[in-house]
Amino acid sequence: MALKVAIQMDPIESIDFDGDSTFVLGLEAERRGYSLFHYLARDLSFRDGQVLARGRAMQLRAERGNHFTLGAPEFVDLAEMDVVLMRQDPPFDMAYITATHILQHIHPKTLVVNNPVAVRNAPEKLYVTHFDGVMPPTLISSDMEAIKAFRAEHRDIILKPLFGNGGAGVFHLKPDDENLGSLLEMFTKVAREPVIVQQYLPAVREGDKRIILIDGRPAGAVNRVPAAGEARSNMHVGGRPEKIGLTQREREICEIIGPHLKREGLIFVGIDVIGDYLTEINVTSPTGLQQINRFDGVKLEAEIWDAIEDALSRRGMA
Repeated sequence: MALKVAIQMDPIESIDFDGDSTFVLGLEAERRGYSLFHYLARDLSFRDGQVLARGRAMQLRAERGNHFTLGAPEFVDLAEMDVVLMRQDPPFDMAYITATHILQHIHPKTLVVNNPVAVRNAPEKLYVTHFDGVMPPTLISSDMEAIKAFRAEHRDIILKPLFGNGGAGVFHLKPDDENLGSLLEMFTKVAREPVIVQQYLPAVREGDKRIILIDGRPAGAVNRVPAAGEARSNMHVGGRPEKIGLTQREREICEIIGPHLKREGLIFVGIDVIGDYLTEINVTSPTGLQQINRFDGVKLEAEIWDAIEDALSRRGMA
């Protein structure tokens, strides 16, 4: 199967060579004989019923400092592609949402991964609320009195933006911290959305586990341990990756959400679990493939492409 694959992503020159999941997805695509086309989300257009992207043919290499070659700029009708990988990083803002609306015009004839309609309907921190018994105590609100009452009950809390990413804007407020009012003022000046407030989970000191699900099935995990003096475990803010397996509780969580992910066409998903609780379901541009591959001696990108090929086969495109 020789597929034409477009990748909507951030600039290829800016990727983390040792950690970027899109990069290894692209390398695996080339290994299978697929052709790659790279474009930025801002270069996506809708014109008179066509979904167009201005970008470049791309070749990738596993060579540090020489990992890509781009062809001459050209406009491509994305309906002529077999697959579009929607892999630009959040934030999940109106620009991101607009891209899902545009890509919806070509899906599923051109398979968009993940399904743009499902991505639009599944913001990371909101999607979790649709599954009973998996979240820590959580409040989503703009109401100051509701937030104060939640804090009075749980005392030790995490405050974060509802549509943020990568640990940006995440605050740990201990019972004696006097900054809640100031932080809420700051949030309301930056955005109109509610904030998310959760009970602080001390288990985060042992790690925030990223679990990769492929077509609804758990495929691997990596533990991310926060640095000393840091409440966030994201690796780009100093979190330390560790090899780890899945607990029975984590398998139970995957069994609860997995069928929903598969049914919605969310082929490549990363979930975050702290202790016994699911905190996020990442459907926009999940990461973690390279870290899990190194720890477990696997190639999760190959499993993802197998799932994509299966999806194409079910649509009679193999």
